[in-house]
Amino acid sequence: MTATGTATGPGPAAGTGIRLNAPAPGWSIEADVVVVGSGVAGLTAALRCAAAGRRTVVVTKARLDDGSTRWAQGGVAAALGDGDTPEQHLADTLVAGAGLCDESAVRTLVTEGPDAVHRLIGTGARFDTAPGSDEIALTREGGHHRRRIAHAGGDATGAEISRALVEAVRAAGLRTIENALVLDLLTDTEGRTAGVTLHVMGEGQHDGVGAVHAPAVVLATGGMGQVFSATTNPPVSTGDGVALALRAGAEISDLEFVQFHPTVLYLGPEAEGQQPLISEAVRGEGAHLVDADGTRFMVGRHELAELAPRDIVAKAIMSQAHEQGVEHMYLDGRHFGAQMWETRFPTILAACRSHGIDPVTEPIPVAPAAHYASGGVRTDLRGRTTVPGLYACGEVACTGVHGANRLASNSLLEGLVFAERIAADITAPHTPEAAAGDAPCTPAHDAAEHTAPPAPSAPRTTLPLLAPETRTAVQRIMTAGAGVLRSAESLARAAAELDRLHREATAAAGPAGRDEPAGATATGSASADRKAPEPGVEAWEATNLLCVARVLVAAAQRREETRGCHWREDHPDRDDASWRRHFRITLEADRALTIRTTATAEFPPTVTP
Repeated sequence: MTATGTATGPGPAAGTGIRLNAPAPGWSIEADVVVVGSGVAGLTAALRCAAAGRRTVVVTKARLDDGSTRWAQGGVAAALGDGDTPEQHLADTLVAGAGLCDESAVRTLVTEGPDAVHRLIGTGARFDTAPGSDEIALTREGGHHRRRIAHAGGDATGAEISRALVEAVRAAGLRTIENALVLDLLTDTEGRTAGVTLHVMGEGQHDGVGAVHAPAVVLATGGMGQVFSATTNPPVSTGDGVALALRAGAEISDLEFVQFHPTVLYLGPEAEGQQPLISEAVRGEGAHLVDADGTRFMVGRHELAELAPRDIVAKAIMSQAHEQGVEHMYLDGRHFGAQMWETRFPTILAACRSHGIDPVTEPIPVAPAAHYASGGVRTDLRGRTTVPGLYACGEVACTGVHGANRLASNSLLEGLVFAERIAADITAPHTPEAAAGDAPCTPAHDAAEHTAPPAPSAPRTTLPLLAPETRTAVQRIMTAGAGVLRSAESLARAAAELDRLHREATAAAGPAGRDEPAGATATGSASADRKAPEPGVEAWEATNLLCVARVLVAAAQRREETRGCHWREDHPDRDDASWRRHFRITLEADRALTIRTTATAEFPPTVTP
């Protein structure tokens, strides 16, 4: 997979014909809608579709409540308080996005957000209230000029939202398939979405590789934080949705903008995998960032000091640590007292104490770690991608809301708002006179013209699988070359090392473009004793991680400026004249990347012929 030169104009929406190397489906079920993912975005979309009478199936990689949503500590941002307005929320979001937000998407988010939060409450979510009142207690986080963060259980907002939505899904009797890794998109003879293939891990009603046939697929698979060595994301966040969309021919945008959360519990230079998050809400309540001498280094760097946007705080921590020759800074909340820690931040308190640190009596060592992908599968305001019938919402999507840097606590709100919009589009009555590319997806039992079966004879090549142990190599390459601080040299080194992994996998898989049986040995350029890994969850995850890593690095190399959470030490300034625009990245049938650049900061329409 190599990057080609910049192109302009509309990109193709045709599929690539590339698939993961996997056994043929041994079972299948029929539905009107399949939702892949069980976080706030996925379950909201599923509940709305089911309520409208659509046969809805939820596919999730682990348990229903085991995605990124349950780990969200801070809360949901919305203009719910006295004196706050959607316009003020919009203004804060645009500032955080560093000139690359789609203003129409942000306006949609902030105007529809408050009602979406109230509908979530109607579903059963219980937010913390002010003492002696039924009013939602609102707090403040970085980048926000007002208190507009609704939280639950002190610092367990995501867990409460997940609980409420999972209970609603079970009460509604939605069909769910847990412990299932989505593999590839199915398309019909006209190139429209026709479902997904998936692999169920473990025994149950279904086992092994199967298929869910449906004319509408909603990707809500979450992020790709596991592409880095240290992340706040759970182990399931391996970029599966973005990789699937690329293989299906969908456009990807803004993947270079990976937000590193500035305050993650520092567990040492060798720490890998999911790391404990120290919520921005801790700083929102008045905790200070300090160095080992207790000096507050954010004062004077930004008008909001510790509550500056996350990219600014992360850069400040890294710069201060580099100047002092250390690996981390500290977050000091000792002045809160024990009662506040125990009632407002019980989850964080327990996590710190489990690692031998007591925030009540000592500062918390913190350093940035990969947290959130601001980019992903490009969508319009209805959540439609450039592939007909394929939708995306939540962290896997690029709606244009986040721009170059997500504003704190906008992610849960984005999942709510755009999931509801997707459901509305899927369930809208089909009108034959609707303009091409503007018609909602029509469910199978309502219109025969979109029920063509999946096309088994379509051109197909398999993507070489990586050995499971390669996952660690990808993570270390990305952390060293495309982490918080990037340069032309570091990115070139990362690209070369990722290309080497890809070449080795290709050599082991056999002649390019040919379907190889599982375990086939390579011939020609590959050594005789090297075997392609057997298809399986770990090999598929490693392959997906390599795919998204190479796209991220290609975009980061192309963007020769510093903007938002993309920090180039060799191009330290923001360059609006050259780079206030987006990349539209597609994977071609020959496995090469095509990178198109938008003419302005506005996204073109998603054309779905």
